[in-house]
Amino acid sequence: MIEVKRLVAREAVLGEAVTVPRSLDRSQDGLLEDLVRRHSRLVYRIAYATLRSHHDAEDATQETFLRVLRFSRKLATVENPKTWLARIAWRVAVDRSRQRARKREIPLEDPEKPTAELPSAGVAADETIQGERVGVLLEGMITALPEKLRQPLILSAIEEMSPREVAATLGINEAAVRSRVFRARQILREKLAERMERKQRRET
Repeated sequence: MIEVKRLVAREAVLGEAVTVPRSLDRSQDGLLEDLVRRHSRLVYRIAYATLRSHHDAEDATQETFLRVLRFSRKLATVENPKTWLARIAWRVAVDRSRQRARKREIPLEDPEKPTAELPSAGVAADETIQGERVGVLLEGMITALPEKLRQPLILSAIEEMSPREVAATLGINEAAVRSRVFRARQILREKLAERMERKQRRET
């Protein structure tokens, strides 16, 4: 069990998922070790997508696997470990986000924090810097979305998760996932277009 806890810390920020063969007679520790190696990167990305802080995401990743430890005897009966783990990771991240809000900590993408303006056409700005500013702008817009639109959008942006897995994680059907993601992206496009239009009017 100690070795599993060490794996949680070591695998929390894996660059690539490690696949470990699974046999029918694996011990509980072996099953959990497989879970950590296969899906630690997914758990971390779910946590970071919600918390927007590497430190908080690492803590949430470890908390997720520590919660899984409590149910280690049931691991062999879990039909879809990836979706089951994603659901736990999402709940941990959301709980931590709410706790942080109650403490009045300002998250990176706080909607009350002014977003950076895009550089004007008359300024020779580096394309990378401009891209980063657009990213900050989009983060603020995503945060301002209604929760029921924001949640599936964030989860669907994580490449490992299919619409079916997002649906299972959030407890909704696939049609709702696709519809909400479509609506969320539509709102973001409209808001971005409006902002660009206002910026162009100010420059003329």
